[in-house]
Parts: sequence; C-alpha cells; structure tokens
Amino acid sequence: MSSYLFLIPVSLALSLLGLFAFLWSLRHDQYDDLDGAAERMLFADDRPIVDDQALSEPASGKTEQDT
Repeated sequence: MSSYLFLIPVSLALSLLGLFAFLWSLRHDQYDDLDGAAERMLFADDRPIVDDQALSEPASGKTEQDT
C-alpha cells in the first residue's frame, strides 16, 4: 500500500510531462509538414554515383596490365 503513495504521484508527473511535451510540439508547429521530408528525399538533386570520367572512357575490355 505504501508503494502506491509513491507510484501514483510519479505516474501523474510523467503523464503531465508527456502532455506538456505534446502541447509544446503542437504550439511550435512540429506537425505542420509531415510529408515534406519524404518528398524532399525523393526529389533531391544528388550527384550521380558513377563519375563522369568513368563514363567517357571507352569500354575496350583491356586493362593497363594487358597493354
């Protein structure tokens, strides 16, 4: 029974802390643009993985050791 006297205020304090964090996130526009990050990832202007020099060299199949 004495543990209830400790656990109930702790659980109330944690729930109020969670409610405060949620209300703070609502007031500071944390939920306004949920799809923006996903769309920016899809349409980002990234550099290609293969460099341009490797594409411009002819593909003869010979290496430097073969010559």
